[in-house]
Amino acid sequence: MNWTLLESNEQWESLLAASAQRPQVVFKHSTRCSVSKVAQTRLEGSKLPENADYYFLDLIRFREISNRIAGDMNVVHESPQILIIRNGICTFHESHLGITAKEISFELQD
Repeated sequence: MNWTLLESNEQWESLLAASAQRPQVVFKHSTRCSVSKVAQTRLEGSKLPENADYYFLDLIRFREISNRIAGDMNVVHESPQILIIRNGICTFHESHLGITAKEISFELQD
């Protein structure tokens, strides 16, 4: 799995714009949480659909961006958390051990 690191507000804005063309998936990860590491390992060991772009946000280092995402997408901040964004709107979000490749694949079906 190839993540694009999400490290700036400018990237976030570009991601939102790109969501008009193809789904954007954001994995919000806490380096201080064992459940977050489990979710990351499960995702990285899975084959995910190629019709989306995948972003990795270290929410400890980039808390401001994490908070902005929660506000912009009108979702409660959780960690770990996965969001699927289409046309600038969060169409799916899940957290903790509810984050599975199967569910993401289902949500990314055309």
